[in-house]
Amino acid sequence: MNVITEPGENMDKSRKPEVRSLEFLISESSDFGLRTSDYIKGIKTMEKRTALVFGATGLVGNALVEELCISDHYDLIKIFTRRKTDYEGRVKIKEFIADFNNVREWSDLISGDDLFICLGTTIRKAGSVSRMEEIDRDLPVNIASVASGNSVKRLAVISSLGANPDSSNSYLRIKGEMERGLMKLNFSTLIILRPSILLGNRNERRRGEEIAKIMMKFTGVFFVGKLAKYKGIEGRKVAKAMVKAINEKTGTEILESDAIQKI
Repeated sequence: MNVITEPGENMDKSRKPEVRSLEFLISESSDFGLRTSDYIKGIKTMEKRTALVFGATGLVGNALVEELCISDHYDLIKIFTRRKTDYEGRVKIKEFIADFNNVREWSDLISGDDLFICLGTTIRKAGSVSRMEEIDRDLPVNIASVASGNSVKRLAVISSLGANPDSSNSYLRIKGEMERGLMKLNFSTLIILRPSILLGNRNERRRGEEIAKIMMKFTGVFFVGKLAKYKGIEGRKVAKAMVKAINEKTGTEILESDAIQKI
C-alpha cells in the first residue's frame, strides 16, 4: 500500500507520525481527488468474471447466453452441452462437450465465478419419473455441488412456479427437491427463479406448453393481483432477470414469476 506521512514542523519526536492511505488523502483533497476515488472504486466493481452455463440450448438458456455476451460483467462464458452447438467461435464463449452422466470425471472444468443452470425436461421426453428426477433434480444438484467445491460462489437456477418437495405432482415435487438440495450447498448468492408458463420459440415441441400458451393469449389479461404470478412470461425476460439478480443480490432469493416480471 502507498502511504504518506505528515510530520509537521514542530512534531513531537516521541510521537509516531500519522499514517494515512493514499486513497484516503486523495478522496479528502479536491474535486480531482473525488473523481479519482470514484474511478478507483469503479475499477474494483467492474472486475471481469467467468460465467458457467448449463442448459444453453433451451428457451431460457439460449436467451441467457445472449445476455451474458453483451454484459460488461463477464469476459468468459463457459458453455457445457451434450453435443456441438453454433456457439463455438463466438467472442467470450468457450464450449465444452460433456458427458452429463459422469460429471465428476470433468469436475475440474466447472470453475469460474457465476453458475447458471437452465436444465429441465418433460415426463414425455424423459420417459419416466425416475429419469426425470435424474435430469431435473440430481443433475443440477451434482453440478452445483462440484461448482461449490471449486469455489464458485454464486448460482442462479431455473425452477418452476409451484415447486414444492411435498407436492403430489411429480414435476413440482422434483423441482422442490432440487431447490432443497441446492440450499444445502455453500453459495454466497443463490437465486432460484420460479417462472410460470414460458413464452417464446423453442427448438423442440412441448404439446402441453403449446396449449397453455394459446390459452394465455386469451386469458392473460385476467391474471392480475394475486393471480399475476400465473401469467405467462417470456423466456428472454427470465434470462435478463437471472443476470441482473445474480449481480445485485446476496444470500438466498426465491423469485416468483410476478417478481421476475418486475426485475
